[in-house]
Amino acid sequence: MPVLSPKLRFGAFIAPFHPIDENPTLAIERDLELVQWMDTLGYDEAWVGEHHSAGFEMIASPEIFIATAAERTRHIRLGTGVSSLPYHHPFMLADRINQLDHITRGRVMFGVGPGALASDAFLMGIPVARQRDMMDEALDVIVRLLRGEEVTHISDWFTLKNARLQMTPFSRPSVEIAVANQVSPTGARAAGRHGLGLLSLGATTTGGFNALASNWAIAEEIARENGHVMDRSSWRLVGPMHIAETREQAIADVRFGLHKWLNYFQKIANLPIVPDDFDGDPVDAILSSGLAVVGTPDDAAEKIQALVEQSGGFGAFLFLAHNWAPFTATKHSYELFARYVAPRFQQLNVNREASMEWVRQNHGDFVAQGRAAVLDRVVQHAREKGVANILPEVAALAGIETSLLPSAE
Repeated sequence: MPVLSPKLRFGAFIAPFHPIDENPTLAIERDLELVQWMDTLGYDEAWVGEHHSAGFEMIASPEIFIATAAERTRHIRLGTGVSSLPYHHPFMLADRINQLDHITRGRVMFGVGPGALASDAFLMGIPVARQRDMMDEALDVIVRLLRGEEVTHISDWFTLKNARLQMTPFSRPSVEIAVANQVSPTGARAAGRHGLGLLSLGATTTGGFNALASNWAIAEEIARENGHVMDRSSWRLVGPMHIAETREQAIADVRFGLHKWLNYFQKIANLPIVPDDFDGDPVDAILSSGLAVVGTPDDAAEKIQALVEQSGGFGAFLFLAHNWAPFTATKHSYELFARYVAPRFQQLNVNREASMEWVRQNHGDFVAQGRAAVLDRVVQHAREKGVANILPEVAALAGIETSLLPSAE
């Protein structure tokens, strides 16, 4: 019997990305519909972002989105991807997440980070240079609050006095927490300090891919120093993909919106996902960079296998939801992945393959036994009713000549 390894999980990291020439209300509704579709297809997780400026990533409250999505789904787990800790009083954010933990009956996950857009921080008067220190300070108290502890902490930007959440956590010891990480060791160090999960957002970028193993090693080292053990099943890698039956069809699909996405990252956002020197045909640029898979299920499987080998193993792969293709094609891409790629990494068909091979190897014996059983009944009928009552088709099925059958006399 084969030894089954832990199932690699799959999901999506939904910023979301929506061009400013479309109806924002319908765009958010489409994000909800995507999560519902993922739930139907058996995906494990969906993470939803928080942004407040630049117009392209337009969900301001992942908690509100998660509460809505939870009512429309049955199984999929839902995470903040991510909550920007410097933008919130830690007690208030922890209290909202704890409430979501109860409302979703443990389906919520808490992704945290310093805040991705410098423009968001500027709007709130937060120095960009302070964001990572503020995240670390907030995370230190939020972890304790979500575990039901009492916390007193005085800072230059928040105060807690004998603070304790009213409700003990639904999930024990607390809701699952993961820290965002790209190339720098900031997220890896924070995850290791508290023994939390890691969200590697730029896993398919050149820098992010090359830093996978080193960042995990940093997290493990810091975890040991703080009495924790890192769990690879709580490590999530994020990268963009779009697949179709053929590579040509996939490329045709993404021409719908890829150029708008590239323009946003090159000229608006300050995230190092897309190289500044991208020019010419956007599809050629994406394919030549290795940033994304635009191709077939086999191409997607090849990329995930490369990530497994580069990282040494992780728990989940999340699509960076991008809206490059029309929504119908996007949903079809998710379906193709669920049908033909996920099973390869989840050992879903191991027993089916073994069963088919066993039957193939014994095919001759089973055919002989089946014919013998039919022959037995044909002979019995011939003895009772006579050879003339045996149809030639039945005799042929049994592989016998009717002249050899006994008569009823």
